[in-house]
Amino acid sequence: MTHASATAPSQADASRPPSPLSMFEFWPGWAFYTPIVLYWILMGLRHGDLSLPTAANPRIETGGLCGESKTDILDMAGDVARQWIAPYTTVTTGSADDAAAATAALARAGLALPVVVKPDIGCNGTGVKLVTTPAELAATVALFPPDIRLVMQRLIPFEHEAGIFYIRHPDEERGRITSLTYKEAPLLVGDGRSTVRELIDADARTRLVPHLYLPRLGARVHDILPAGETMRLVFAGNHCKGSIFRNGADDITPALTEQIDRIMRDIPDFHFGRIDLKFESIAALRLGRRFEIIEINGVGSEATHIWDSRTTLREAYAAQFMHYRETFRIGAKKKKAGWRSSGAFTMLRYWRLQKKLLASYPLND
Repeated sequence: MTHASATAPSQADASRPPSPLSMFEFWPGWAFYTPIVLYWILMGLRHGDLSLPTAANPRIETGGLCGESKTDILDMAGDVARQWIAPYTTVTTGSADDAAAATAALARAGLALPVVVKPDIGCNGTGVKLVTTPAELAATVALFPPDIRLVMQRLIPFEHEAGIFYIRHPDEERGRITSLTYKEAPLLVGDGRSTVRELIDADARTRLVPHLYLPRLGARVHDILPAGETMRLVFAGNHCKGSIFRNGADDITPALTEQIDRIMRDIPDFHFGRIDLKFESIAALRLGRRFEIIEINGVGSEATHIWDSRTTLREAYAAQFMHYRETFRIGAKKKKAGWRSSGAFTMLRYWRLQKKLLASYPLND
């Protein structure tokens, strides 16, 4: 057995036999998302506004659909929410000495290495890099083109990672958690004989999607791992980058819901989105304790439990349709209260901006 995970699996859906991949897990984007786009259009026509979901989080650009700033969202946090967010600062590339500018920004914020560096506008973990030394910091900022704002965030000491989807209607006093997903990093365990590539090919899951891992490994694929030594294949907790997602619905407790709701109500007019965080243990998370928030995503985020290999296509679409239906409902309520949606052309402009930026970022860790 060459595969291990960095997060203990949830008990949710335990009755289903494990499967390396679901039937749709790595379909082309157009194949999986076409029905969802059609559903969005149908809902937009029904409400008379194709961009209505962008009003669900009206203080965020496009409601967090695309092209929004990660730090602009985090900067809105009040005193309560800020206590739960991992400290961060930013630096914009293109100065005479980007490495010195980044070092100075860290010093001003009272941050020290290691940090996680990532583009302020981005998605799916593109460009996320773990930096542990000054030399790595200099090399990392040099990978980005000029005029890119980078987030530098303290490396959270907790090993486990999760995505929590949160919804609160404007006329509701309390919000709710609609999805909890554990994000597992694939680990190879050396046997003292096999190369990294051979270990990848021997695992039931990684051998089916080697293209997710090989580009970032380079010549390391020929290394032989000593017996018992582990290698983490991906750092960024994103499914499309190779992390494994597990449905954690059974661990959504009243205590966790209350804590997440308390945090999110301290971010003005935030009603719909996913909180990505790292946590100490499942037991602590169930109590709403011992976690730190990495980032907060708006209406463009997904309830990522759909990428659990045990999820059926019908369940995945049901979850997607429910969430987008809710964001249209929330957007309608916010619009009635006087907020405005961004408009279809603005959505398109931000989507094109984000797509252009993503293409300029380096490969993630």
